Amino acid sequence: MKDAMKRMSYKNREAFVFRLWEREVSEGPISEKENELLQKWKIHAEKELDEVHLKESREKVLLELESYWKASAIVSGKAVKGFRTYAYKIAAVIILLLSLGGIFTYTEFIRPDVYLAESGDRIVHLKDGSTVTLLPGAELTVAKSFPGSTRVVDLKGDALFSVAKSKKHPFIVHAEGFSTKVLGTIFKISQSGKKKAVDLYEGKVAVSSPGVPVSVLQPNQKWTNFGVPHTAAVISLVSGKVSGKKIAELLSLSFNDVPVKEVIRVLESNYSTEIHYPKETEDKKITADFTGGTVGENIEALAFILGLEIQKKGNTYILK
Repeated sequence: MKDAMKRMSYKNREAFVFRLWEREVSEGPISEKENELLQKWKIHAEKELDEVHLKESREKVLLELESYWKASAIVSGKAVKGFRTYAYKIAAVIILLLSLGGIFTYTEFIRPDVYLAESGDRIVHLKDGSTVTLLPGAELTVAKSFPGSTRVVDLKGDALFSVAKSKKHPFIVHAEGFSTKVLGTIFKISQSGKKKAVDLYEGKVAVSSPGVPVSVLQPNQKWTNFGVPHTAAVISLVSGKVSGKKIAELLSLSFNDVPVKEVIRVLESNYSTEIHYPKETEDKKITADFTGGTVGENIEALAFILGLEIQKKGNTYILK
């Protein structure tokens, strides 16, 4: 039964349903076999769809039928007067359409498209001309309404985006706990546990994450949270004049209600230094913006927030 429904094209199904509608309105007989088939389809459709999908399908069917209501004044060659008198029959047809096409309607018009890269990379070509390369394990969800006025997709895992340019239609990627908004560019989103990152290769993007300022990236810049919630950093990646290797330079660093021990861990790893501090302060949560300062200035700012004095010994800072 299910295979038979899959083989039936939408055009043929629509024609079949409206032939039944014509017979219903003209009070023509429906055979026992047809009734049996319709009942099986009805049971199958209702089993597959939950209440939300049923409601969405009904609304879709009503919209599709409007053109028939407005244009149709003759059924089976006979004038139909007082179309309102057939309201109960139309209601029956709607139920019939839902039974026959409920799953089809949901699949074709409502359910989003989901793309999964199982073992290797998978390239997805979107309707707006954008290309997404999903890395192994990544999952991309695209609504049926895409592209629309705002191009929105959902991403789990890692992916490389090459976005078709459009000044009027922003492209937004909702990742796990943060969003990236672009007008047309090439960038990569990486997600590993709590650690999130966006690498920009071309164009401009704005990265937003709860609790921290929006970060606008330029080419060869990277946004990351270092695996710490409510944290945002922008790093410049430039090639060394001698080695040619990428050198990372921390441009901005923001924390919002983050434990001191996590703040110090990030500072130590990015400034290649050691910071000693009183253990009783490690779980104290602070909000700080270390943008544009040197390592010494930023650690001094941290000491001021904690109400501590600072002492420097070589490459080690002692807060007490």
